[in-house]
Amino acid sequence: MSEEDEVIITPSQRTVVDEVAVSVQDVCITYRTTFEKRPTLKQAVMRAGRGKRQVKTVEAVKNVSFDVPRGTVLGIIGHNGAGKSTLMRAIAGIIPPTAGRIEVTGRTSTLLALGVGFNPDLTGLENVLLGGLAAGLSKEEVETRFDEIAAFADIGDFIELPMRTYSSGMAARLAFAVSMHMDPDILLIDEALSTGDAAFKEKATAKLRELVDNSSTMLLISHALATVRSMCNEVIWLDHGQMKMRGEPDAVLDTYIEAMHVKKTAAVMNDF
Repeated sequence: MSEEDEVIITPSQRTVVDEVAVSVQDVCITYRTTFEKRPTLKQAVMRAGRGKRQVKTVEAVKNVSFDVPRGTVLGIIGHNGAGKSTLMRAIAGIIPPTAGRIEVTGRTSTLLALGVGFNPDLTGLENVLLGGLAAGLSKEEVETRFDEIAAFADIGDFIELPMRTYSSGMAARLAFAVSMHMDPDILLIDEALSTGDAAFKEKATAKLRELVDNSSTMLLISHALATVRSMCNEVIWLDHGQMKMRGEPDAVLDTYIEAMHVKKTAAVMNDF
C-alpha cells in the first residue's frame, strides 16, 4: 500500500470482537461511613466539646449494567462523587458489589492510583517483581521485562533505590511502566495520564494506543475530555451512581458538557 492509499483508523471506527471482556449486570455498591456531627454550643458544653459520631449510608453505584466487548476502549465520565472510581475498583476485584454481578475475562492490569501497592522500603526493581507476580506472571517472565520496564520508566539509578526516595512523579512513571508491560488483556485506568510531564504523557499515550491496536480492552476514567474523545470508541456517563447516558464519544461528551453548563475550553477538555 502506498502512502497515498494509507487509511488512518480512529478509535470510533475500530472493529471490535463480539466476545465480552467485562460484564457488569445490575450492580449496586453501598457502603457505610461514620462522621462526627458538629455539636451546637449547648451540646458542646454538655459533652465537653466532643461531637457525636453518626453513620451515613452511601449508595455509590445504583443498578448499573453494561457489557464491554473485547477490543473496546470505554471511557467513563462524570462529576466528582459520581461513582466512577468505586465502580472501577469493583471491576478490578478490590471491593465486592453489594448486589449484582461482575464478570471479567482475561488478564487484568489495574492502574487506579499510581504508586499504590508499592512497598516504599523495597527498591524499584523489587517492586517491579512484586507487581508482575501479582499480575499472574512467573518470576522468569517478569525478569525478562526488567530492562524494558526500566527504560520506559526512565528514572535512572533510582530503579535500584528504595521507593521512599522517589518523587511522586518517579513513582508514577514506574507504576505506569509496570502496568503497561504485563501483557494485559484488560486495562483499568483511573486518571493515570494526569500525572507526569508532557514528554512522559506523550510516551504513555503512545503505549496505550499500541496496546489498544493489539486488541486490548481498556476502561478509562478521566476528566480530560479531549483524551476520552480521542482514545475511546464508547463512553458511559455516570451521575450520582446511575448511568445517565451511553454511546459514541461525541454524543455523550457534548451532552455532558452541556449539562454541566460549561464551554469547550482548554481547561474543560484537558488536564492541567
